[in-house]
Amino acid sequence: MKPTDITENQQSSNENKTEETIRLEKLTKLKNQTKHPFKYTFSKTHKTTDIHENFNTLETGESNETTVTLAGRLMAKRNHGKAFFGNLQDEFGIIQLYANSNKLGEETFNDILSYDVGDIIGIVGNPFKTKRGELTIKVTNIELLTKSLLPLPEKYHGLQNIELRYRHRYIDLISNPHIKETFKIRSKSISFIRNYLEKKEFMEVETPVLHNIYGGANAKPFNTFHNELEQNLYLRIALELHLKRLIVGGFEKVFEIGRVFRNEGISYKHNPEYTLLELYEAYTDYHDMMNLTEELLSALVFNIHNSYKIVYKDTEIDFTPPFKRIKLVEEIQNKCNIDCNNINELRNKAKELNLNVSNEATKGHLIMELYDSLIEPTLIQPTFIIDHPWETSPLAKKHRENDNLVERFELIINGMEIANAFSELNDPEDQFDRFQDQLKAKEKGMEDSQVMDLDYIQALKQGLPPTGGLGIGIDRIVMLLTNSHSIRDVLLFPHMRDKNE
Repeated sequence: MKPTDITENQQSSNENKTEETIRLEKLTKLKNQTKHPFKYTFSKTHKTTDIHENFNTLETGESNETTVTLAGRLMAKRNHGKAFFGNLQDEFGIIQLYANSNKLGEETFNDILSYDVGDIIGIVGNPFKTKRGELTIKVTNIELLTKSLLPLPEKYHGLQNIELRYRHRYIDLISNPHIKETFKIRSKSISFIRNYLEKKEFMEVETPVLHNIYGGANAKPFNTFHNELEQNLYLRIALELHLKRLIVGGFEKVFEIGRVFRNEGISYKHNPEYTLLELYEAYTDYHDMMNLTEELLSALVFNIHNSYKIVYKDTEIDFTPPFKRIKLVEEIQNKCNIDCNNINELRNKAKELNLNVSNEATKGHLIMELYDSLIEPTLIQPTFIIDHPWETSPLAKKHRENDNLVERFELIINGMEIANAFSELNDPEDQFDRFQDQLKAKEKGMEDSQVMDLDYIQALKQGLPPTGGLGIGIDRIVMLLTNSHSIRDVLLFPHMRDKNE
């Protein structure tokens, strides 16, 4: 038996007020009887899964004398005279309980009858199979560990209202226990990535969340103010510039898995804060990063699903390496039958497609607008889209064979950018000029252009070795691994609009 629906004004509805009042009265009675309704600890010997794994072979009507101790939330209750049945749910599953007044005594049995669905209890008992063949715990002792003062959803289909599931994740996890699997896969994935990189001798580091100057990506920051320093600060939009300072300092392989913050829109694949993996390796380039990316992600998928193939939105996606590689500009030229060196042809094509582009847009920006509209949404299988326009990649090295491009790739899967990587720009004079170009673009209204970071230029003057850098969006990878269609499904607490607005 599983509860399900909830009204948004749970605490203010008349029905719930009545239920809460009843529970508060029970709480007062327990306290008056010196029966502490909020215990400090409880020692368990088994999980619900242990019971199912170890005792499911019992025959109908057969008992086992093994004493088991479990704890969890009471999710359903029903009584028939001197018999009580209930469902106990812990993190791992659910098990039926049976209690009899003759076995427990009238006082303890009456205590059980007063328990509410949602109360957290600890039980001691023995496994047996009922006449209907259901594995059950015959309760020999029971204890109220936490009194629940608000009712759980009442129906039996799982909490369905998406808005309320995200806003009240704790109720979502109680009412839809299968949701826990998504977050277990998320945790397992991050652990796998960390272990994978450490085996390759990458060192995990931590860099500041509060930045004096935001940089490392084209994005709008959140800003705050430090009272003691009387200084404006920004929540980081990327991990890049601090990690590359560490490469300058002599570390050769570093990575960080951390939260970044971008003051931008919300969609099925965007949340204002998200988890990003960034890594940097000295003496490598973007080709090495491509190899590392496909090796890491294919190994991750196989570890989670025991196969290189997964199903996402009814489409099979194959992570078997190597991944396909496509040159971005060539793909645009072939798709649009235009010359990407001719800005007029680019602008006319953008107008033909009704793309909202600025009159100040450069060739590179026009190419990327066409790419975002025509190419990226069509890339379903893992595909590296390589060699981007230099104007839109201020931190990447110029392509060694074409000065109009940089050595950069994005990994696209199911129309989503999953990874972004460069041969890192390590020429301080070129980097200074690129920052200057970004400032000019910002003056022309491109708000997400990067700002000048003179301290980073100073670091580059000390000497950044040839370096490959890679960023991977953890949330989007988990979306694919769990067949979740919204980023909010893989965030325990996604950002929500204030419900009072």
